[in-house]
Amino acid sequence: MKQKEDFMREAIRLSVEKMEEGCGGPFGCVIVCNGEIVAHGYNNVLGSNDPTAHAEVEAIRKACTSMGTHQLADCELYTSCEPCPMCLGAIYWARPKKVYYANSREDAERIGFDDRFIYQELDKPKSERQIPMEQLLGDEAKEAFEKWVAR
Repeated sequence: MKQKEDFMREAIRLSVEKMEEGCGGPFGCVIVCNGEIVAHGYNNVLGSNDPTAHAEVEAIRKACTSMGTHQLADCELYTSCEPCPMCLGAIYWARPKKVYYANSREDAERIGFDDRFIYQELDKPKSERQIPMEQLLGDEAKEAFEKWVAR
């Protein structure tokens, strides 16, 4: 029977292999359900020109598709690095029962992957963020929410 360390080694292996292939940064992820890997993911930002193609997001998408669900409550996620804010958000939406990570945020920062500015941006009022944000047509958009509630 495979152990936690075996699953993490697979995530780490993916991080090295796909980085060396030029797909993107050194990040890999596997999602495990009932002791079996149900999805693999790796950073494919450079390979796909998609800034959201992070290892965890890719693995979550594949796991949800293959399992036919949008929540991974019975799954564990193994990632070669502590998740960035975007991946952390995706993880919380997917709701796995546990996340294991190898490298820390600080380790990633030391090699040039610094997410601290995003965490800092989230704490700022919208008017002070680096990318301006302005609400527009909020009243009109409420129609979709009202229809959702009515369903």
